[in-house]
Amino acid sequence: VVGNEQDYHFKVLFEILKRLGMNCADHVYHLSYGMVELPSGKMKSREGTVVDADDLIEEVFSIAQQMANEQGKLSELASTQREQIYRQIGMGALRYFILKVDPKKKMIFNPQESIDFNGNTGPFIQYTHARICSILRQAEAVGLYPDAEKNNWQDYKPVKAEISLIRKLDYFSMIVAEAAAQYSPALVANYLYEIASDYSSYYHDYSILKEPSAAGRLFRLALSASARKVIAQALYLIGIEAPERM
Repeated sequence: VVGNEQDYHFKVLFEILKRLGMNCADHVYHLSYGMVELPSGKMKSREGTVVDADDLIEEVFSIAQQMANEQGKLSELASTQREQIYRQIGMGALRYFILKVDPKKKMIFNPQESIDFNGNTGPFIQYTHARICSILRQAEAVGLYPDAEKNNWQDYKPVKAEISLIRKLDYFSMIVAEAAAQYSPALVANYLYEIASDYSSYYHDYSILKEPSAAGRLFRLALSASARKVIAQALYLIGIEAPERM
C-alpha cells in the first residue's frame, strides 16, 4: 500500500522483476492509494507542513473527548471507562474517515468532521452499535432474549422497513467478498453506514421494547441483535472497535 505518486516507480520495479525472471514477479501487487491531505492543504516535508501521525491521533482523541462531553455522553461512566471509550471513538473516527473513501481517490481528512455523531462517520456507527447493546440489556433485564430457536414469531408480520433491513443484512458476506476482490475496504465501510443509518431510522419510527404484541417484541429484538452482530463484525474487519456503551 503506497501512495499513487509512486505508481511509475512500482510499474518499473515490477517490469524489472519480470525481466530478471524472479519467481515473485507474478505475485506482487501495488495497491495505489490516493494521497491524504489536511484542510490546510498537501503535506510537504520540504516546507515543514508534514503532520506527525501520533500528533494527529492525539488531536482526534482530544476532539472526541470534547464532543462527547459537550453532548453529555458517557457522563455516568467511571473516568477509566470514559478514557477507554474516548480512544475507541477517536481511533474509530480516524480509521473510518480514511477507509470510507475509495483507495484510489485523493481525500481531505478533517479531524473535526470525522467525530460527528450524526453523519457518515465511525462514531455514528459505533453509537448505533452501543444503542443496540443498550436495548438488548434492557430486554434481558425483563426476561426478553432474542433467541431465534426459542421464540415463535409466526403471528408477527414484518413491516416494510424490517424486510428491507433483513435483506440488507443478508448482503454482508457478498460485500466482504467484493471488498476483498477489489482490495477496497471502502465497500465494507459504506455498507456499515447504510446498515447503521437504516437501523437508526427504524429505531426512530418503530417501538421495540414497547411493541404491543409479544411476538413483535421478540422479532424486533432478534432483528436488532442481528444488526448488532453484523455491525460488530464489519467494524472488526476494518480495524475499528465496537463499544457497548457510549
